[in-house]
Amino acid sequence: MNCKISVILKLLTTIVLFFSCTNTKYMIIEVNKTKNGQMLKTDSLSNQFLVSLLNKYPTYFEDVLKNKEDLNVQIIYTQINRQKNGIALLKHHYFNVDKAKYFYPASTVKLPIVLLALQKLNLLKIKGIDRNTTMLTKTAFNEQSEVYNDPTAIDGKPSIAHYIKKILLVSDNDAYNRLYEFLGQDYINAEMKKKGYTDVQILHRLNIFLTEEENRRTNPIKFYDNNSNLLYQQAEQINLAKYATRNDTLGKGYFTGGQLKNTAMDFSKKNKIGLKDLHKVLISLVFPDKVKVSERFNISEDDRLFVLKYMSEYPTESLNPPYAADTTTYWPAYCKFIFYGSQAETPVDNIRIFNKAGDAYGHMLDVAYVVDFKNKIEFFLSAIIYCNSDDILNDDKYDYDSIGKPFFKNLGKVIYDYELKRKYKIKPDLSSLLFEYDK
Repeated sequence: MNCKISVILKLLTTIVLFFSCTNTKYMIIEVNKTKNGQMLKTDSLSNQFLVSLLNKYPTYFEDVLKNKEDLNVQIIYTQINRQKNGIALLKHHYFNVDKAKYFYPASTVKLPIVLLALQKLNLLKIKGIDRNTTMLTKTAFNEQSEVYNDPTAIDGKPSIAHYIKKILLVSDNDAYNRLYEFLGQDYINAEMKKKGYTDVQILHRLNIFLTEEENRRTNPIKFYDNNSNLLYQQAEQINLAKYATRNDTLGKGYFTGGQLKNTAMDFSKKNKIGLKDLHKVLISLVFPDKVKVSERFNISEDDRLFVLKYMSEYPTESLNPPYAADTTTYWPAYCKFIFYGSQAETPVDNIRIFNKAGDAYGHMLDVAYVVDFKNKIEFFLSAIIYCNSDDILNDDKYDYDSIGKPFFKNLGKVIYDYELKRKYKIKPDLSSLLFEYDK
């Protein structure tokens, strides 16, 4: 390579372009060199605030900062400043957020599915049908499964509301599958695209293997009143839409059928949703006025508070579903990665975390809104980290305990401690988030 060109390329790789945009003081666009020597501008977003903050805690984050690309660490931290009228002003900070770098979203896809299910119910506008109405799931072919009762419900009847509880309390996969089947693949993706969430493809059920075509087909659904009268039925749905071709792969090898394949695993037909979109979905739930009208989910205020309540309730507080009786399987901070690392420790009384977490294929994610009722602080924090040091998928040798959980616990506490010391000109009124839980 020509010496002058080489010097120029090296200079370009170190240049950061600062620019202004809504809700952030500055960002960095990283410029990288491709293998063939061509220059490629990525969508990677970082800013100096988070880099500086993490650098203050080398014990926690030195390895993370050094290996941010291999670990695919992405962080979004949003400060909330209240005005005299209580209106929130949001200021976003990013670390290594890159929509071009694929990660498997695991159970975080359940959050938009919950909101879309409530939206679809709302738009049906059929008398007698709401989130508590009995919903029975039928089958259209052998690989599908049916649901006629739910033993975790007090009355034994399956419903949208009960599925949502199970999703938000313990991230139940079957509950997600039932909402996926109610919505249909086409409705899910068309609605997310229409709302402007462009980095999304939700293409399959969870924890069961079906082909691409089988995931395009969803079960017939029927709603009944308390007297077993049919209120509404939805036929099997078959999605014929074509989606943008993706080239998403992960790892240097993977196991399939007990055999190791020494090549990257293809994720191009698996679920996808970017961290920025997940973060915005949560903001749209907590502060609907902070996103465009077109980006909001068409749900009632009662539905919105219902979701927030069960996002923040601990499984050990839930009598319906009866998770409180099984503290061995479901401890208080279950699925609370940020701040607790999802460890079996006693939650802080004055703190509540409204979140949706997930882990699969070595990825750990959490998208959270954290509030402290005593000290009157609040913030959004979303993050992902790849916990797979051998870079082999499906070998059940993931580093969730040694890398993922400590990362989330330390990150949550560092941001919380920063917020605790940050000067709030106006303290937020958080009283609307004080919910009455089962116990």
